[in-house]
Amino acid sequence: MKSISIVVFLLLLVALAGGGVFLATWEIPAPTAKVEKVIPDDRFPR
Repeated sequence: MKSISIVVFLLLLVALAGGGVFLATWEIPAPTAKVEKVIPDDRFPR
């Protein structure tokens, strides 16, 4: 039973390390959608 828990722990550790490396090296593309919002003049004090 002890060897099974060690194997599970090592697999979890490898999965976490692999996920961390993946997130560190993944080049997420910047959003390209153009956002335009009209803000009424009433919202700004004079």
